Order: sequence, then structure tokens, then C-alpha cells
Amino acid sequence: MAGTTHLDMAPLLAEAEQLAGFADSERAAFGGNLAALVDAINREARLNETGHAIARDMITGLLTHRISGLKWVEQHPEILAERIDQPVFLTGLPRSGTTYFQYLFDRDTRFRLIRTWEANEPSPPPGADPDSVGDRIAAQIERNRALHELVEGFEAMHLTDPTGSEECHMFLSQTFAAAGFQNIMHVPSYFDHLIEAIDKTATYRVHKRQLQLLQWKSEPKRWALKYPNHVIAMENVMEVYPDARFVMTHRDPVQVLASICKLTQALRDPRMEGGSDPKVVGAQMYEFIARHIEGIMRFTGGPDAGTVVHVDYYRLVDDPMAEMERAHAGLGIDTPDAMRESVTQWRRENPKGKRGGNPYALADYGLDGDEVAERFSDYMRRFDIPREAEGMARAVA
Repeated sequence: MAGTTHLDMAPLLAEAEQLAGFADSERAAFGGNLAALVDAINREARLNETGHAIARDMITGLLTHRISGLKWVEQHPEILAERIDQPVFLTGLPRSGTTYFQYLFDRDTRFRLIRTWEANEPSPPPGADPDSVGDRIAAQIERNRALHELVEGFEAMHLTDPTGSEECHMFLSQTFAAAGFQNIMHVPSYFDHLIEAIDKTATYRVHKRQLQLLQWKSEPKRWALKYPNHVIAMENVMEVYPDARFVMTHRDPVQVLASICKLTQALRDPRMEGGSDPKVVGAQMYEFIARHIEGIMRFTGGPDAGTVVHVDYYRLVDDPMAEMERAHAGLGIDTPDAMRESVTQWRRENPKGKRGGNPYALADYGLDGDEVAERFSDYMRRFDIPREAEGMARAVA
């Protein structure tokens, strides 16, 4: 193993404490999560020089964000009194339309969504330092530019905007408990540790604290919080947010798997020595999706199943406003005319294919679609999920 690709926890923690200007009182709670990630990076990830630099900066930044949050609540304990009422978690399998649905929810001014620049630079709380927002947006524009240069075709694969809505990945990453690390790096032992050993309830307590920080000194609104990987921890979400509701998208898991394979390979390749092996990516993402489906099946078969509103991906892409109305009805709220107008305008400005095409094929990753469909047939039956071609045809019929 080349020395240039070795990470050491101690200097990363020390640097983050120095940058935050505060001691990490949560080191015992989350140090094990970081240790599992760092160990997997050092043993499995095969990072090249670029990947190592990205990983090091990412870990330092995440530690700094969490410790800075601790500093703010130490100095302003009233932040922890901020109420996060009836949050809506937008979730579903990765690549099942959750990002698209999130952008539709962002047309509804009754909801508050995390902004991309907030996710990547959450401190200071924007309500406490509004003058810093312009510089933070400018920094996010530069981050997006660098990401698009690093990952070929990223714009066509994942919709993102410096001032647009963003998912919860970065907030769960502050405690090193985010499934997305397995997509950007080859860290299978870390993913297993996340599923089997990490205290995800503690992670969502930090997630809530981050929302309180963002909400402090700002107009409180109902939060809409998108992240596909919420489905592996829905019981933990309910422990921290007992009045939470979920809106869950459903799409053919065969198509989902093919899409997440392509995205994962695209994210890993520029970070890895020699790039990634498509068949390894395929095998890992097969289990990745299986774990997510296990989470969905477990929760929707349990006592809190009624907290979930289900959304058909194919109806969503064909008639998004009709699906929004169904989702609103499931949440017990109306659909304002202003939102309908805003969604219509957003769709007009963001037609299908605007950011380029995104072709992918499951066979490229050593997987067979019929075998995948058979493995996940219970999930498909429970939610009446068709195969992709049938779903697209059914939506426009």
C-alpha cells in the first residue's frame, strides 16, 4: 500500500478541532464510525493521489462541521429548543426518482429544504450570519464546477444546483454513518459495519441538531428531507422524530440497480488506482439495493407502516402534479394553486434530457435482470411495481 494513500485519524481529528476552535466532546460516540471508514479506505479503497486528497479534505470538513455545531449549541443552548415539527422524509430506493420529487417539493413554499450550499458549509447558522451566505454560495459554485470536471457526465446522472435543494447525505456523514460512502469509494467493510453495528439513532440526533442550527433565527417551516438511504434506518428516524412522515418512491429495482451501478462506477473511477471493476461494482450494488429493500419491507410491515405515503415513479414522471396531489393528500394537506403554477414552470425550464443522456445496462455489471427481479419479487408485489418498460407504458396509457 502506497504511503500517499494512508489516512490517520489522530491528525484529522486534531486539525478539525483546531479549525472549529472547540474540543470534540462526541469523539467517543462517533470515533468508532470514523475508525471503520478510515480502516476501509486504507485497506480496500485503492485511492489514487486525487482520491486520497478528496477523502482527507472530506473527513476533515465533516469533523469540522459537526464540532462547529457543538460549539454553537454550547454558546447558544437555546438552539436545542428549536422544534422540528412533523418533518417529511422523502425517500425510496436510490435512483427511484427521489431527487426529482425533492425538486417538486421545493416548489412548495410551505416546506423548508436543505440548500446545497448549506449541506456543504452549514456553519455559521445562516440566520445568525446572513452576510456569509453570498460567499458560501460562491464556494458551492466552485465545488460543483470541480465535481463536474472530476466525474464525467455527472450533470446528466444527478440533478444538483448550488442554491437548489439538497439531500441529507452530508448531515449523516458528519457522524460517518452515511451509506453514500460506499458509492463514492470502494469500502465494503465500512458498509457492512454501517448496517450491522453503527448506532443510527445517535446519528439522527446529530441530524436533528443540524436542522435546529439551520432553523435558528430563521422563519420556521415544515422540513422536507430527501435521502434514499433513510430507508435503512426508518425506525431510527422515528425514535428521533416521532411525528415524522415518509413519502416513498417506487421504481423497478432492476432499473434502479443498473442506474446505481453506473453512478457508483462514475464516482469511484477518478478516485481509484486503475479505476473500478464493473463486476465488483455490480456485486456490491446488488447487495446495497438488497439492504435498502430489506429496510423498506421491515418498516412497511411494522407498526409505523401508516406513516408512509407511497409514490409510483412512472406516474410521477408522466404526471408529476397528480402524484404531488396524492402525496399531499396522504400527508393531510392541500395542494395550492401557486405550487401547481411553480411546478409547471419548473418542468418547462427543466425538460427531460436537458442535462444530457444517461444510458446504462445491467449486463455491463455482470448481472441478469430476470434474476434480480426474482430476488426482489416480494417487494415488487407488495407495492405493485412493474418492470420498467411496462411501467412506462402503463403511465402514458
